[in-house]
Amino acid sequence: MQKVKKFILLLGVIFSSFQGFGSNLKLEVPELVFSNMKTFVSVEAINGELPEYLIQTRDGNVLDTAYIEEGEVGLEFFSGEEITVKNHQFTNDTKANVVPLWMSILPPLIAIFLALIFKEVVFSLVSGIFVGSAIMGFYAEGFIGIFTGFFRIIDTYLIHALNDSSHLSVIVFSILIGGIVAVISRNGGMQGVVNRVSGFANSARNGQLVTWGLGILIFFDDYANTLVVGNTMRAITDKLKISREKLAYIVDSTAAPVSAIAFVTTWIGAELGYISDGLDVINSNETMINEGVYSIFLSSLSYSFYPVMTLFFIFYIVYRGKDFGPMLKAERRARKGTVVNPEENQGDLTEMEDLKPVEGIRYRARNAVIPVAVIVLGTLVGLLFTGFESLSGAIAEKIGPDAAGSWSSIWNNMQFLDGNPEGFTKKLGTLIGASDSYIALLWSSLSALLIAILLSVGQGIMNLKDSVETAVSGFKSMVPAILILVLAWALALVTEEMHTATFLTGVMGDSIPPWLIPALTFILAGFVAFSTGSSWSTMALVYPLILPAAWAISTGDTYGYEHADAMAIFYNTVSAVLAGAVLGDHCSPISDTTILSSLASGSNHIDHVRTQIPYALTVGVVAVTVGTLLSALGLHPFIALILGIGLLIGIVELIGKSAEPLTND
Repeated sequence: MQKVKKFILLLGVIFSSFQGFGSNLKLEVPELVFSNMKTFVSVEAINGELPEYLIQTRDGNVLDTAYIEEGEVGLEFFSGEEITVKNHQFTNDTKANVVPLWMSILPPLIAIFLALIFKEVVFSLVSGIFVGSAIMGFYAEGFIGIFTGFFRIIDTYLIHALNDSSHLSVIVFSILIGGIVAVISRNGGMQGVVNRVSGFANSARNGQLVTWGLGILIFFDDYANTLVVGNTMRAITDKLKISREKLAYIVDSTAAPVSAIAFVTTWIGAELGYISDGLDVINSNETMINEGVYSIFLSSLSYSFYPVMTLFFIFYIVYRGKDFGPMLKAERRARKGTVVNPEENQGDLTEMEDLKPVEGIRYRARNAVIPVAVIVLGTLVGLLFTGFESLSGAIAEKIGPDAAGSWSSIWNNMQFLDGNPEGFTKKLGTLIGASDSYIALLWSSLSALLIAILLSVGQGIMNLKDSVETAVSGFKSMVPAILILVLAWALALVTEEMHTATFLTGVMGDSIPPWLIPALTFILAGFVAFSTGSSWSTMALVYPLILPAAWAISTGDTYGYEHADAMAIFYNTVSAVLAGAVLGDHCSPISDTTILSSLASGSNHIDHVRTQIPYALTVGVVAVTVGTLLSALGLHPFIALILGIGLLIGIVELIGKSAEPLTND
């Protein structure tokens, strides 16, 4: 069969050479090619027809024979080499501008380094963007490219970061949250909540426990979790002399872990889609995985060591009243009552405007509880609405329009969809996975702002003009944080264009024993998320690459794991990508959720990152060694989890100290 294919291919080449006789071949090569990366060139025929086949050679050896389709053919460029593409008498030699792939790590590393050294986020992010743009400009245009790279910061990367519907949705949602917080602060709702919660949060420990509980309660979305909990609890934690850094840590470290492991969240659709991409590659080969995507996700939850251990770790250090590292210093400073936020008098970019309640009004908690409840319940309703709307078309195509006439009929016929979701949990997961979380958040936040204004006007607390002006002042207070978000997204575009994730993934290699794959995957995902500042981008990049490799190594001839053992490694790897992405996101100063946590908590952003990193790394090391690694070696995941929790307790008891004054530490 192989000989027949080669013979047919040769006939095609000969035929096309006669057909294109007398023509010249012109190649349009991209300005930049990264070393060891495949790229595409545009092929054009001059004075003749385009030959049907091109033969790519290097050093006289035939590398590939490619079929020309729509004027493009895949050619591999490597650093310092000339590529010859010919079709018998047609020859064109070209040398691409090759950028060493290792340079792709410089922009995020420089941004992170400068942010940690100078504690100035905007300058650090702009510097990272400039370094990446200048590198690409230099290799494309020479020395002048460094200067043109400076202008690409704004005309390319910032504009493209804003030209994204999901990014714009986050910006609008954040602005609306700012308006809601301003209105419910002025109408006395926030103070009413403070007064009510003060009955429970009557000490530093109880105040932190309430914050932790709210962080788990608002499980459906990390953005909503961060902004709602941080803004709601900030006044209470200030009163109880809890540091802004500690509040930011609790907010940040409950948001993503809960959203990552809950059955029904706005993350579900992305997670299932990324896992499905990896499965598609696996199932295109001989050894297939005959299991639905949602079932794989559920099975992987038993290996979610980092998210679960993080939630426990927060609870335990709060319950025991012990801290260590930079967080201990921040807590002791706050307990003295001298300074709550050391940057508040320096124009800190993440500081929300302080809006005192209107004088002489009655503080009613419902003025804040109702709008927040609208956000929570409205988002859930929006997820259901957009989910049913999305699935109706798929079901109508599968079994006819009558089967998608109502929500109940869609629900009853969901088992006919791809993946055969059956049972309440799987159906609900599929439904939320098909929803549009951004639309749901926008609908709910706009409704909540309207309700907050109506409550203020209806009770005579503020007139319509004052209510709108208050909301606008809340909008303005979000602008500095949004600037940081946009710059972080722009830097993510630079890392994507320079293939930073590909470089980091290539470092790991593929010649490793199966039991080591989940742990290395966790570390790799953590580095990618730390460098790019995005959990979702990390999942999108790593899942399709690592899942097929994990399955191929486990079931290959070298190790030949049985199906059950290979699936255990596979589940562990699926979970390791997600867990590592969350860890890297927690440690990265360019992460959007980390930035939002600083914003909502009123903490200096770099102080939040500096105090959170020791806690995140402590849990991360325990999770990957005791949890991920031992479970891959055959230890039951539940036992590994218990051992990890026990080790965390020991660490806290050994090095943790009380922040309360007049103690004998």
